[in-house]
Amino acid sequence: MDDALLLLSVHDLTVRFDGRTVLECVEMDLHAGEIVTLIGPNGAGKTTLVRVVLGLMQPDRGKVYRRPGMRIGYMPQRLRVDPVLPITVRRFLLLAGRGVAGRLSEVVEEVGVGHVLDAPLQHISGGEMQRVMLARALLRAPELLVLDEPVQGVDVNGQEELYGLISRIRDRHGCGILMVSHDLHLVMASTDRVVCLNHHVCCSGSPESVTQHPAYRDLFGSSRFAIYTHHHDHLHDLHGDVVRRPAEKRGGRDG
Repeated sequence: MDDALLLLSVHDLTVRFDGRTVLECVEMDLHAGEIVTLIGPNGAGKTTLVRVVLGLMQPDRGKVYRRPGMRIGYMPQRLRVDPVLPITVRRFLLLAGRGVAGRLSEVVEEVGVGHVLDAPLQHISGGEMQRVMLARALLRAPELLVLDEPVQGVDVNGQEELYGLISRIRDRHGCGILMVSHDLHLVMASTDRVVCLNHHVCCSGSPESVTQHPAYRDLFGSSRFAIYTHHHDHLHDLHGDVVRRPAEKRGGRDG
């Protein structure tokens, strides 16, 4: 791939905590317009790698190249909100930084959270919260989106909708996306390349090739081989409930 499109490169990355090796000799590149998904079991070092990529942690060895001046949007694994904190979704999004107010309407429409803008942040559903977090990461028009478990706490139908949204964001903006997931099952159709991590890179490549790799099979077992594809004749809301079928939608436009 053209090096002019290179956003991020990790070379010979090693991280140790208290004498324990968390990451060892990790290599990874990511280019504009590409979705790369990190998968691996709990404790494999996925979040540690994300922290190093973001510059929040220094490795014991190795180098991280980030395109100079690159804007990065980050969606953390979870957000804890004080239940008595008086903050609306709108206010939370505007806290993303200077200059984001002008992009608020566009991003809110793209992500589909306009109906909760004035709701207290603590009162929205899990699916809505994930979309709000994604909107916040998008507000500064990032060239690289880093998404740590973006579908956490969302049911299977909601997960499919979120992965589809993430793919559309890549297609529309041409940004690179680094995504963390525990499970390759649903994310398969929404990623270009997979890096299977278990303190080191066990295997990497297209989703189809990774599922056939012995290292992947050793980690996840034979029950996780199939690539998930889901074709249906209806749409889901943020909670995963069926809201309409395509014929109904077409009828609404024509009428």
